[in-house]
Amino acid sequence: MTRKLRLPVDSLLPEVIASLRHSSGLVIVAPPGAGKTTRVPPALLDAGIAGDGEVWVLEPRRLAARMSARRVAEERGEKPGETVGYQVRFEEVSGPRTRLRFLTEGVLTRRLLSDPQLKNVGVVVLDEFHERHLQADLALALLRRLQRTVRPELKLVAMSATLAADPIAEFLGNCPILHSEGRRFEVAIEHAASHDNRLLHEQTAAALRRLIAEGLDGDVLVFLPGAAEIRQAQAACEGIAAEAGMLVLPLHGDLPAAAQDRAVSPTSQRKVILSTNVAETSITIDGVVAVIDSGLARVASHSPWSGLPVLNVARVSQASAVQRAGRAGRTRPGRCLRLYTAQDFAARPAHEAPEIQRLDLAEPVLELHAAGITDPSSFEWFEAPSPHSLDAADRLLRQLGAIDDDGRVTETGRLMLRFPLHPRQSRLLVEAERRGVADDACVIAALIGERDIRQTGILSDRRDERSEAAAATGPSDLLYLLDLFAEAEAAKFAPERLRAMNLDPGAVMAVDRVSRQLRRMLNKRPAARVHSDPQADEALLISILTGCPDRVARRRRKNEAELLLSGGGAAVLSPASVVRTAEFVVAVEIEDRRQQRQNSRSSAPLIRLASQIEPEWLLDLFSDALSETNELRWNAQAERVEATSRLWYGQVLIDESRSVTAEPDKAARVLAEAALNAGLRAFIDETELARFLARVEFVARTFPEAGLPELTEADARAALAELCAKRRSFAELREAVRHGGLISLLQAKLTAEQIALLARMAPERTSLAGRRNVRINYEAGRPPWIESRLQDFFGMTAGPVVAGGRVPLVLHLLAPNHRPVQVTTDLAGFWQRIYPQTRRELSRRYPRHQWPEDPLRGQAKDSRE
Repeated sequence: MTRKLRLPVDSLLPEVIASLRHSSGLVIVAPPGAGKTTRVPPALLDAGIAGDGEVWVLEPRRLAARMSARRVAEERGEKPGETVGYQVRFEEVSGPRTRLRFLTEGVLTRRLLSDPQLKNVGVVVLDEFHERHLQADLALALLRRLQRTVRPELKLVAMSATLAADPIAEFLGNCPILHSEGRRFEVAIEHAASHDNRLLHEQTAAALRRLIAEGLDGDVLVFLPGAAEIRQAQAACEGIAAEAGMLVLPLHGDLPAAAQDRAVSPTSQRKVILSTNVAETSITIDGVVAVIDSGLARVASHSPWSGLPVLNVARVSQASAVQRAGRAGRTRPGRCLRLYTAQDFAARPAHEAPEIQRLDLAEPVLELHAAGITDPSSFEWFEAPSPHSLDAADRLLRQLGAIDDDGRVTETGRLMLRFPLHPRQSRLLVEAERRGVADDACVIAALIGERDIRQTGILSDRRDERSEAAAATGPSDLLYLLDLFAEAEAAKFAPERLRAMNLDPGAVMAVDRVSRQLRRMLNKRPAARVHSDPQADEALLISILTGCPDRVARRRRKNEAELLLSGGGAAVLSPASVVRTAEFVVAVEIEDRRQQRQNSRSSAPLIRLASQIEPEWLLDLFSDALSETNELRWNAQAERVEATSRLWYGQVLIDESRSVTAEPDKAARVLAEAALNAGLRAFIDETELARFLARVEFVARTFPEAGLPELTEADARAALAELCAKRRSFAELREAVRHGGLISLLQAKLTAEQIALLARMAPERTSLAGRRNVRINYEAGRPPWIESRLQDFFGMTAGPVVAGGRVPLVLHLLAPNHRPVQVTTDLAGFWQRIYPQTRRELSRRYPRHQWPEDPLRGQAKDSRE
């Protein structure tokens, strides 16, 4: 057994044990370095607080779970897997004698599904709860629910360095709160004097050079946001470190366990440890005397487009910065160089926002449904998420077919729960297993969940020669990446060969590890990828669709990059995508570029990964999500009503058909609207209509006792609209008007007696002595009139009359050139006073015509005009 150093929390252990003998819960607040992670759990086990059961410790990260288990096992003189074990995603080290387990938070919720009562567990410790990971919040709520119902003897302990203890103590039934002093030495903190515009790896190298020049006599821990920044800093720092006889070692979650152990284990050489925020809490790295803090981290959130977890580089909170600095004072006084200003530090939030406020909830909500909680909004959370987030999670799970309308987990959902993945990836695997392509689907699921295996820069918005070569035309970016992975596999994953292929060795190895673990879960053996198997590729494309049913998109125009999204709005396909011609796709990964809009020519979301689909697949898989609209529209070019039937998937048009068959009433309304917009003159001679309206107005004015209505152009428009009934085109409407339909509808507003009166008192034509039948002209506000050749009136002593003799017609007497020589109602007076002079003039001008001296005895012999 390794001799244990005395740690500050050791003096608190008797009080911890005494509290838990009388209480079912406990909150322990202890600063970093106090030893709570490695001392409290074994003390609980040894004191029998768990009874015959096990002690489980929830850690926020895989690295912390592995290292803590190894440290405790070492202090007990054992190897991991004996009394002390650990379990993280896809990895478990334990044995039949294991009584103390360190687990990552997601593993616990999965274990709760398989063993809802945790029958063999007596104590659960939630370590570093202040980080407020989503799975930790869910685990706490599920454990408290279990404790309040069937397991009242279950002991719950929450531990943290910076926790506000009162709220969680209240949640745990007003349990005791214990505080421990930490073993913390003074740390001298220095901020940058001003903002540094150099690249981050250049700033890191400069800070390391300064520490060495000023007499560094221990290890340096450098906090960087991610693996890519670590690789860049490693290249920049290796020369400086080598001159000082130091090792440069990376430390992040994607590294193999052996590489992580090498970074944190004691060595004969001094080390520069380039780490992500995995080294902030839970573990003490002996020998660290200086910290270089970039002030940045990849903060977990979720993409509003893909719904998958994403890590965005962001400034850490003040609490995290304090934790980082404290790493330099765990074993002796230390020093911290912050690569940002004091003003920057003061402007940061005090704490990180809990993940439950910023992450996608689909995975934990599915776990709640599996636990029988059909209404997650009624679940007693430690801190409830927003109703919008819960609704979005439920909606997605229904689209994936994981739960039914009553909130019960379906058979598909139960199969999805086998995998420690986001439900989108799990749904893809379930479908692929059904279609016989699970082997390749394991790689695709890993490609979706891990970082891109291509070297940084391949997915830039602009093409270069390298990305042009990479973006060969194909049906799916994921199938293209699958082929690249197969080539990497054929190259035995040799790092030099991978780099020559423009692949990221670390990302490729991460995908390989995850895909192998998924294959083991499905009892699948790796098989060689067959590039030319259309049936298998189609099965994979369909499987990808089942994981992204809400991400369907359609290209706006052929061969253009802009696509319309089924959820609304538009996005642009990355120039590096191989999906260059497919009309319908699913957008597997989309980058929201709203924050770039001021500096970017295009601010539309960018589709990074797309996969082709066929509309028929939507009909087969998601028929309930399809909707049909039937619309009548006016075809101005064909001048007819057309029925347009459209099939929609969300806001994406899947199919459209047109026909002239339509509901008569609706077609009539559309035709009427178009006809009235075109105007009456498009269908009827306006003079004819005006003449009829004037006839009615004349009779109504002349015979007010008859009670004729006042007919106007508005009545004519209404009649035109009425005439549209059972018709669909202007051609049909004009034919109806030509056959008197419009006038007939206007006449229908008169009684039979009024129609007869109109015919008698305002006839449309009249006969002259010359046997000529002429039209009577009626105009509103003017007396009726006729016009004809002067010769047509020979033999007539008086002109025709209408209105039963009440109204003489105004006579327009025309010369042979059809110009009036006289307008009068007194034909007799014209013959007597004016005709003699008119006769002489007309005789000279038109000698071939007869101009008798006595027009009353004369009669026109030539009826030609």
